[in-house]
This record gives sequence, C-alpha cells and structure tokens, in this order.
Amino acid sequence: MKRVLTEDTVSRVGETVKIAGFVSSVRMHGKILFIDLRDYSGIMQTVVISACKHYAEAKKIRPEWVIEVTGKINERPEKMKNESIKTGGVELEAEEVVVLSEAKTIPFSVDTDGHEINEETRMKYRYVDLRRKRLNQNLKLRHKLLLECRKFLDKEGFVEVETPILTKSTPEGARDFLVPSRLHFGRFYALPQSPQQYKQLLMVAGIEKYFQIARCFRDEDLRADRQAEFTQIDIELSFVEKEDVLLFVEKMVTALVETLFPEKKITKKPFPKISYKEAMEKWKTDRPDLRDNPEDSDELAFAFVVDFPMFEKNEKKEWVAVHHPFTKPDTEDLKKITESPEEIKGLQYDLVLNGNEIAGGSIRSHVPEVIESVFQVLGYRKEEVREKFGHLLEAFKYGVPPHGGIAFGFERFLMVLTGEKNIREVIAFPKTGDGRELTMGTPSADIEKSQLDELGIKYKKNPNPKKGGL
Repeated sequence: MKRVLTEDTVSRVGETVKIAGFVSSVRMHGKILFIDLRDYSGIMQTVVISACKHYAEAKKIRPEWVIEVTGKINERPEKMKNESIKTGGVELEAEEVVVLSEAKTIPFSVDTDGHEINEETRMKYRYVDLRRKRLNQNLKLRHKLLLECRKFLDKEGFVEVETPILTKSTPEGARDFLVPSRLHFGRFYALPQSPQQYKQLLMVAGIEKYFQIARCFRDEDLRADRQAEFTQIDIELSFVEKEDVLLFVEKMVTALVETLFPEKKITKKPFPKISYKEAMEKWKTDRPDLRDNPEDSDELAFAFVVDFPMFEKNEKKEWVAVHHPFTKPDTEDLKKITESPEEIKGLQYDLVLNGNEIAGGSIRSHVPEVIESVFQVLGYRKEEVREKFGHLLEAFKYGVPPHGGIAFGFERFLMVLTGEKNIREVIAFPKTGDGRELTMGTPSADIEKSQLDELGIKYKKNPNPKKGGL
C-alpha cells in the first residue's frame, strides 16, 4: 500500500491508508494507546487498541521514533475534535504498526518555539531543531517565496542565468573568500560577493532582462541580519532609468506580499521616496522604520531611500564608494568627479522595510572614462584598474546599453516577513555569530598534508590561539 500524507486523510474517512513519520507524543488511556504522528504536512492522531496485533510492540514506542502505521480513518466524536489542526476531525485506528527507526532521547524539546534553547546546542543538532513547527514552516515559506519570485520574473520576461561561483577577487567592499587553484599553482579564485560584474557583462551580451537566485559569500563579521553566505534575488535590466527600476520593484514586492502574506498590510503605496539626507536628519539612519505602530507585526512599511552620496570618507580619511564603484554618478563631468567628489551623488537606491535594508541597487556606469574617474577618486592607479577590471572595460568597447538593477537580501526579506528577529531562523543550516557551522563542524583543520602540498599552502602560527585553528 502506498503511503499518504496526514493532511490527505481528512477526505478519506472510512478508507484504509498507510501513514508514516515521527512520533510527536505517546499517551496511554487504560488499554488504549494514542500516538500523535508528525509528517511534513501536519500531525495525525493514531489509536492503537489492545486487540491490534502490534499492540505490545507499539507500547515500546517513544517520542521521535520513526514509524509506519496502517489502519482505517475514522471520524472523531464531536466532543473530541480538535479544530486547531487540519486533521483534528479524524483519527487513524491502527491495524499494523511498524517501527522504521528508533531514536534516543533528543537533546531538547521540539514542541516549543526554540528561543529558550542555547543557540550552540540548537546549531549542533540543527537536524533536530528543524523538526519544530516554526522552523518547518519557515523553510516552506522560503520555498514558496522563491517559487513566486521565479514565476513573477518569468512572467515579466526575465531570463534566469547562473554565473560562476569560482571567480576573480576584486575590491567590492567586503573581504573575499579565497580558493586556491591546484591546476594553476600560486593562483586563486574568489567566491563571489555578488554577481555584479557578470550581470553587467550579460547586459553587454544582450540579455536585456536577467535574474538569478544567487549564492553570495562575504568574509565579514556576522550579526543578527547577516551571514557569511547568503542568497540574493539578483536583477538587472537594460535601457532603464532609476524610476523604471523602482516602479518594477514596487510591483514585484506588492505581488509577492499579496500572494503569500495576504494578512499583512502595506502601510503606504506608492512606496515613499526619501532622500538619504532627509533620512539621516530625521531618523538618524538610512533605513528608517516608517510603521505607524512598530509593535504591529502585520504592518509592512516599505520605502525607497535615494540620492545617496557617491563617495564617503572611511576611518583612514580615504574616499570609498557608498554603494560600489560601478554606480553611475549623477554627472559625467570627469573633472567634477575627481576634483569635487564630496558633491557627487550616486544613482543608487535602497529598499527598506520596517527599519531593515532588504534590497539595494543602482543605475550602472557604462562609460569607461567615468568608471576610471571613480576609481581614481578611490585611490586606484590606472594600471590597477586595468588589471582588476580590464575585462569589464574591454567588454564595454563592444557596445553596452545603459543598464541598472537591484539585489534583494533574500533571507533578510524573509526574516522581516515572518517576524523573526534573527536571519538564522530562515536558513536551514546557518552559521553561528563567529562563523561556524556546528552540524558539520566547519571550518575544520583536518585537511590532509598532501592536499596542502598540492596547493602550495603552509600554515603560519596562529597569532590569536583563543579563536581556534593552528
């Protein structure tokens, strides 16, 4: 007999079916055994009476064992119905009970929301932690949101294109994760901080509407809304201006919310546009929370922050790009860019939601001389620019349409939509605050010496042994 999901039993009263899953709880009432069985779709009460041929074996079953039960679906007595779950009006009267896998006592309860449990313990036993209803639902919502994104973008004429994971190390604002090459001794790949340059090359290639559900990697300090590896909804379009991108983003976000989160209210449409200057003066932040009532979890206050400065000074009093060097300045006057960088604004825009930056993008520079001037302000010599970005500048010589785009921090977006306080709650196997993935035990030092020799890598003494490693 083929197994059915618990949620499908509701319409099969009177039929004999087979279900399987994890045991949520076991209760004895006299000589009747009640087993709540949990699968991916929900939970089902099964009843094992003493006349059942597997009654003696069933009495040994404990929570979190994996079992298979065959029996008849009966309607529950009216007073015994549970309206809070889909299957609350029915139960399965067991005829056969088979233990598929026993389980030792799990390290923590999965019946609560999990916030009371030590984070390291949760991360170490993440495969158990994910059994809890809240996280199970978050992963389902993650799937549905990505699916709706793809459907929406496909309907709008976008083409999904995958770009390389092993790429080139270029200065984009954060540290790269480096990957040594065995075949090219002494040379390195870098994991992409974003597909920024590749998507611009796709505009040169004539793919006018590109998107990608892209994995990105940044070797930076982690926090509640940031991980070392994360997912972007990456979008780029040709022949657009700033307003075109903003209108499209509002249309997309509105459609996603209305489809998957109809209970939530978008505070204001069209989304307000706030200048960077106004945001900093009024709210002291470039990601203001515009909710009428910040305690209302169903309120979604979107806004675009625009008119960012193109450059700012870092702690060393050096000019750095506020967004990235490929952002188009609001002028193509090369002299003004290099001599008065403090006056230049970038055609950059951020989408903020309830005090969180969930997306950022810009219209891109497509004139090589402008790009070179920007890098000049950032302190790069012309030879360095050619060395690090010559591939892009060379491509632009063969014809490039004006273009721009945006990238959503997907997990951060989902974190806000689900009301979670930490990005780790919407990722299957996240890293801890200090960058470790505890289920697999990474990063690890158990690399064979022969592997290191092949790559020409040699350990140096760890200057900070308290942080682990060699």
